[in-house]
Amino acid sequence: MSAHTTPRVYTIKDAAALTGLPASTLRYYESVGVIAPISRGESNKHRVYDEDDLSQLLAIACLAATGMSVNDMKEYVANGQLGAAAAPAQIELLTERRQQLAREAQQIALRQRYVDLKIDYWHAIDAGDEPRAALLAAEASTLADQLHNTKRR
Repeated sequence: MSAHTTPRVYTIKDAAALTGLPASTLRYYESVGVIAPISRGESNKHRVYDEDDLSQLLAIACLAATGMSVNDMKEYVANGQLGAAAAPAQIELLTERRQQLAREAQQIALRQRYVDLKIDYWHAIDAGDEPRAALLAAEASTLADQLHNTKRR
């Protein structure tokens, strides 16, 4: 008797739970070509995911978590099939994503600074320190302008 084991397969519900991507997103990624068509069960024609599919979906979930667009994910996956020849294109895609994330991090830092200023302002109001409150209000106003201007970029 051989020790042949049947490869593990997963339903779309299983795949969604394991990847953190909703079933609707899994179907969407398949329909737009982010992932290759998924095998279907012989009797019920439901999607049947294997370990390789899950591995690819986990990588896609990570890309999606960075905010990468669907088009960029499609390009990234297609480039991945080309191997080393696609390295420059992959580097460019990921560098653009890194730059966008840096801009987003800067926005978050500005918003945190604004909240800190407002907390300090209300501490000053609570303490009856009108001069400090006025100073903090002016600083918050300047920062609000900065936030508004960086949003438009």
